[in-house]
Amino acid sequence: MFRLPRIGRRPVVDARGARRHTDQSHAIAARDVHFSWEGVPMHYIPGEPMATHIINVMHLVLPEGERAMSKALAEALPLITDERLREEVVGFIGQEATHASSHEGAREHLATLGLDVEPIARKMDWLVDRVLGEHGLTGRARHAWLCERLGLFAAMEHYTAVVGEWLLEAEHLERKGMHPTMLDLVRWHGAEEVEHRNVAFDAFLHVDGSYARRVRTSLVASFTLATLFLTTARYLYRTDPTPGARRWWVTELLSATRRGVIPKATIFLTEIPKYLRPSFHPSQLGPMDTALRYLARSPAVSTA
Repeated sequence: MFRLPRIGRRPVVDARGARRHTDQSHAIAARDVHFSWEGVPMHYIPGEPMATHIINVMHLVLPEGERAMSKALAEALPLITDERLREEVVGFIGQEATHASSHEGAREHLATLGLDVEPIARKMDWLVDRVLGEHGLTGRARHAWLCERLGLFAAMEHYTAVVGEWLLEAEHLERKGMHPTMLDLVRWHGAEEVEHRNVAFDAFLHVDGSYARRVRTSLVASFTLATLFLTTARYLYRTDPTPGARRWWVTELLSATRRGVIPKATIFLTEIPKYLRPSFHPSQLGPMDTALRYLARSPAVSTA
């Protein structure tokens, strides 16, 4: 008989998570990586301007978001009594910092090619500072806001893990001729998202775990990410300095989605029921063997 989950502060899933009994309990640490952007063109997926700019959203949106996530988890560290989880959070913070700096390098390269990225960068600065900042709160209000941010970031990390799996399995990107440097960047990033997919969720459960907050923050995170991706991709497509006529951005987006060049936009709807299943844990997404094998052979890692 199906029972509704308790809508309160008590976690539905044990904060130590299913990962303790799987092959997913391993050390998480930042890796030294290096990317050379010389020769990477504006449309690094040939003939696919919209798909290229969907990937570019990662370069513009993720760096500031990952810094905000790292700040929230660093603030939560004193509240985490599980030593293993503390170790994973520290490794997670290091990985997110490396992701942010790597995508900033790609963003700077795109700017040298004539893509105006400053309006998006300013918007993300505002979002992180004015919306996701600490706001000078103290006491219970500060703790409640920390829990809210952890819930938001746990939900966002679910999407990055799902997209990370997609990137690792998207062999057609190679067939389309995607530039190897950019392909390595997104696959290395996707692989680490899969590798640390449990951490933000487990930290949220450990510090708070309210199912009501999990529902609320997942809906807010889904709407926010969907809006950021669509509006940023539309802006980049419209301001792309490459000469030549192009189709309407919506037509191009639907075409790229239908042909599987980019993940389906419906991901922001189809993943919500999975994430809100009371017994959900990120370790249930699937084995991370593909991610770990890619990290072992990534050119950016092996040549660092």
